[in-house]
Amino acid sequence: MSPVADSLRRLGGCATWTELRQVHSERALRRACASGSVVRTARGRYSLPEVGAHRALAAARTATLSHLSAALAHGWKVKTVPDRAWVTVRRKRRLRPADLDGIRPHWHDLTPAERAAGVTSPVRTVLDCARVLPFDEALAVADSALRAGAVSAEVLRAAAASTRGPGATAARRVARHADGRAANPFESVLRALTLEVGLVLTPQLVIAEPGLFAVVDLGNEALRLAVEADGFETHGTRRGLRKDCRRHTELAVHAWSSLRYTYEDVMFEQDWTRWTLRSWADVRAGRPVASPPLRAQEQADAA
Repeated sequence: MSPVADSLRRLGGCATWTELRQVHSERALRRACASGSVVRTARGRYSLPEVGAHRALAAARTATLSHLSAALAHGWKVKTVPDRAWVTVRRKRRLRPADLDGIRPHWHDLTPAERAAGVTSPVRTVLDCARVLPFDEALAVADSALRAGAVSAEVLRAAAASTRGPGATAARRVARHADGRAANPFESVLRALTLEVGLVLTPQLVIAEPGLFAVVDLGNEALRLAVEADGFETHGTRRGLRKDCRRHTELAVHAWSSLRYTYEDVMFEQDWTRWTLRSWADVRAGRPVASPPLRAQEQADAA
């Protein structure tokens, strides 16, 4: 995988030229497109080749892209780009064993417009994901749909409220917490983890008080807590690092707690991330702090 494709995968499977240029040269971007590891889908917009491959797999089976594959087809960012195409076929249709290769099938009756477009509608896509995916993955899809303006929070919540059957409770939970202010799946997944431990934080919170002005990825003014998703592109330069350090120091001076997390910890070390969030709340409440869980490398070493 090329470095540009790796960045694109971390950014959610699709990104703009500006987002990629924050960490790669224009020459590297052109080289990635020429090699086919990255696809230019429109002026200034790029995606992984899986997006087109999933559409081809669905078309070959007279199926409709759905769930995560539909989210990518809509141009939304996801937590993890799926290796198989998520598709939906009409109820009671039987698929041959050969047809199952490379796809993850679901059965549901779709509208004529969805079948003609080859992709489920934005609202259905969000709710389908919310029904079957873990909360953090589903919230990333819902946040991205709202951020793109593909669906409004009001419409999404109304549709979730009328949802019945398996996964309905999960769908309503995702719709209730979906927020288009989240900048990317990294922030959405981190917010999902804070919600799981009982911390309700506002995305892109503006802190404005005497002597302090800052915008933090997640924050709660009542708790004076700032939680940051620190990607490399945030301070990949000396100037960016200095600016970031000054901001967090100023938060500490004004008695704000500042918890900072890397992409790897949020995506792959979630038990440890949850432990730190719970431990912060325990210390604040005067409760004893539990021992930290083993991290992935420690578990591997112990095995």
